[in-house]
Amino acid sequence: MTSTEELMKKILDAENLQSNLLEWKEQLFVYKFALEEINTKLNILNEEYQHIHHHNPIEHMKSRIKSPASIVKKLERKGLEVTIENALEHIQDIAGVRITCSFLSDIYTMFDAISRQDDIEVIRVKDYIRQPKLNGYKSLHLIVKVPVFLSNQVKKVKVEIQIRTIAMDFWASLEHKIYYKFDKEIPQELQLELKQAAEAAHDLDEKMKKIRDEVDLYKNNINEKQV
Repeated sequence: MTSTEELMKKILDAENLQSNLLEWKEQLFVYKFALEEINTKLNILNEEYQHIHHHNPIEHMKSRIKSPASIVKKLERKGLEVTIENALEHIQDIAGVRITCSFLSDIYTMFDAISRQDDIEVIRVKDYIRQPKLNGYKSLHLIVKVPVFLSNQVKKVKVEIQIRTIAMDFWASLEHKIYYKFDKEIPQELQLELKQAAEAAHDLDEKMKKIRDEVDLYKNNINEKQV
């Protein structure tokens, strides 16, 4: 290959790369709008519960969009060709929201509230609270479709929603750090300690729920005596 041909090939490769990056950016941009839709709905629900029940089921929320590099890695792990079409079809968590609640009951309160939204379609539910992963991981995972209203069309965009308690979130954060610190090969003794920590986190959630129920009962008795 002559130097001129090599130069032309480099220019063509660069142009193709630029075109692919632009297509990925345009296709993924709609996930930003989907997250904004979900976050707005969740904030409204949280404020409504505060107004009616004087309690915020959501302690805090965090949302993110997977980077193109992360999407590519996930496609490769799945043995799929790296294309934007495969990403949109097979990667369910390009857009993700994590909801952290104070109490176990708040998790299912939020799940019910999300499910009742007319324009949200729940397409998959994985309840790792009732059926924890072997390592002790607990969380409620939803895949939903959210309508995004563009100037010339309406797109149904998939968003993953994870709902967990503060204790579950703390455990998952620790497990994630250990998982990558040991390059995904956690020593058996640490795995056992993590499992025990998961059980302790569950006991804490149960204890906090019991205390909350006792406080509510106490308040109800006081209110009845004042009537």
